Amino acid sequence: MSAVESKIGDAAALLGVATHVLRHWEDIGLLTPRRLPSGHRVYDDQAIGQARLIQICQRAGLSLSEIGQLAAGERGDRIGLVNAKRTRIAERMADLELADRFLAHLVRCVHPVISDCPECSALVERGARSAITR
Repeated sequence: MSAVESKIGDAAALLGVATHVLRHWEDIGLLTPRRLPSGHRVYDDQAIGQARLIQICQRAGLSLSEIGQLAAGERGDRIGLVNAKRTRIAERMADLELADRFLAHLVRCVHPVISDCPECSALVERGARSAITR
């Protein structure tokens, strides 16, 4: 027996997810808990580790489909998928930084109408150009 060997409810509690989430991950092939002869799932250290890896990938912004591709793909495919995700993250970060600059300026802006403010207008225009180029 491993250090951790849990039934589905205990594993779900340990991971902070609902049991149906673990079943779904299993149904789509991302998680492979051991089965007892009775059919009950047993989550050992390896299965808990797999689930934690899925959670980390989700926090990094990967969809379950992308996580499956990572698990099944060749190294070159994995690198391509990760680089594409990182590009999307960088684009999103740039959008958020522009939004933050805009909001920070709004706090200081003295113009009663945003369109009368040259800085607000410039920030809005920069955001519109950025969206068009994507």
